[in-house]
Amino acid sequence: MQQGLVRRRGMARHEGLYNAIIQGRRNDVKSIVEAEVRQGGDIRALLQESMIPAMREIGERFSRNEVYVPEMLIAASAMQAGLDIVEPLLARAGHKAPARVCIGTVKGDLHDIGKNLVAMMVRGAGYEVVDLGVDCSAAKFKSAVADGASIVMVSALLTTTMPYMKEVIKALSGDHVKILVGGAPVTREYAKEIGAHGYAEDAASAVRAVEGVVAA
Repeated sequence: MQQGLVRRRGMARHEGLYNAIIQGRRNDVKSIVEAEVRQGGDIRALLQESMIPAMREIGERFSRNEVYVPEMLIAASAMQAGLDIVEPLLARAGHKAPARVCIGTVKGDLHDIGKNLVAMMVRGAGYEVVDLGVDCSAAKFKSAVADGASIVMVSALLTTTMPYMKEVIKALSGDHVKILVGGAPVTREYAKEIGAHGYAEDAASAVRAVEGVVAA
């Protein structure tokens, strides 16, 4: 583990920022990013070479059962402290995210913890994320697509609401979007059955799923 960590640190532009995000030190992340801005640092490089790699690392650790949901939430919160500073600056400089992603829990389902974690992880990976919230109708997803979302992430935490995913996919069948599904009762087989373009079993794999459809 330590050897892998050293190798990844070597890839980070700013090791202090990288480690602060992984360790969930929100105030330190804010201070480091603010200092870089004051010093005229390359903010885009800071995001691409230190902040995003840190979130990728925490996601990989989660996949290896080396950290758990609380640690991921703390790291994501620390990452967000940096993004709150970086994103407006990049927007003014004309930087665009690789894709706009909308995410929501399906109609009739009010669970949001898993959805919120996925949204934070995908945002931390450098994508623009529009969180539609819970109890989302097919029309709400379609409206987000009309506003520019090219990837739709649909979540369900109940077996009784899971079938509504198919309604969302049907409503978006005429749109040029990629639809990813996930949630506790959802399986890869079910995703294929209803015509989804991808499936994610957790927040870390959700990021990989987004990256996969963007690269396709």
